[in-house]
Amino acid sequence: MTVDSTAARQPRRSSGTSTSGTKAAAGGAAKRAARAKKPRSSDSEPPLVQLLTPEGERVQHPDYDVDLTPEELRGLYRDMVMTRRFDGEATALQRQGELGLWASLLGQEAAQIGSGRALRDDDYVFPTYREHAVAWCRGVDPTNLLGMFRGVNNGGWDPNSNNFHLYTIVLGSQTLHATGYAMGVTRDGADSAVIAYFGDGASSQGDVNESFVFSAVYNAPVVFFCQNNQWAISEPTEKQTRVPLYQRAQGFGFPGVRVDGNDVLACLAVTRWALERARRGEGPTLIEAFTYRMAAHTTSDDPTRYRHDEERAAWEAKDPILRLRRYLEAQGHADAAWFEELEAESEALGKHVREVVRAMPVPEHMAMFDNVYADGHALVDEERAEFAAYQASFANGEGE
Repeated sequence: MTVDSTAARQPRRSSGTSTSGTKAAAGGAAKRAARAKKPRSSDSEPPLVQLLTPEGERVQHPDYDVDLTPEELRGLYRDMVMTRRFDGEATALQRQGELGLWASLLGQEAAQIGSGRALRDDDYVFPTYREHAVAWCRGVDPTNLLGMFRGVNNGGWDPNSNNFHLYTIVLGSQTLHATGYAMGVTRDGADSAVIAYFGDGASSQGDVNESFVFSAVYNAPVVFFCQNNQWAISEPTEKQTRVPLYQRAQGFGFPGVRVDGNDVLACLAVTRWALERARRGEGPTLIEAFTYRMAAHTTSDDPTRYRHDEERAAWEAKDPILRLRRYLEAQGHADAAWFEELEAESEALGKHVREVVRAMPVPEHMAMFDNVYADGHALVDEERAEFAAYQASFANGEGE
């Protein structure tokens, strides 16, 4: 079944703001700010692949579908609940000063769990810095993710042990890494596939578009999984593109699919199809998971400055975990006791994460200057000295 999205969009318009005086300019700025926070219309949005409605009703699609056992469905639900609990604990730890920063996945659990569970063990993943649920699917210890955001390691896991690359902070560069790796897979004669994650904002990066060119020309077995969470920090998607993101693939010569990113079943089905297509030698696919970032871009961001509460409320009604719970309950696949047991398990995870992080060492401030260059470097030496003096100012009271 294809349905129309209920998320928001309006055509880009000229502001028509007068610049004839200070008051007029201020008034124009105020009007633009009001428009930026105004809930956006859904009339112009194209259809998307959906298998589970926000009300928890199972629907069919002619091209993409999955047939899962009750145990498999409960497994998907558990994955989303556990990763949401982990994410919530990480956010709290950052607020308590235990982490330097955190990029929440709240609201994007279905996109990540659905795509992550579509992967085979021999497939390779190139993430950004928000794919905590994909890391969960690949068996990466969640506390290793937090060690990086605490500053005590540079990733903390061996990428080759889980076929899950280290987090990429630079926007879009991992798509080129994934493309090159996929080209190598083809040369090796393997039948594994590669998946690269990125966001709607990163889709504007040159690296992403270059990776589209190379993957298409070399028929690389790579799936580009774009989590369109509507906001590239404070910029809405209509500031990134004039067409739906999945349609960009047409210009590079490979298919694009828009899927309901809050529907774990649809994300699983579409990603599984794209991965199998890649393994058959049919080249890349672009998947646009149409979802929503419920929290801030990172814990340094304040989304109340640029988006409306009504927009978030509309997406809360499409919560990926709630809709699967409704389906499980309606089908009799899980009872109250099972949900209570899972809740206890998720709380135990939160406690474990909290204890492990608090036991981690305090990062050595000067360590970030080590290993930048193999030999000494004048600029790095200068920066190190300046930072050392700044740190020392706190010890003698000057920095207070």
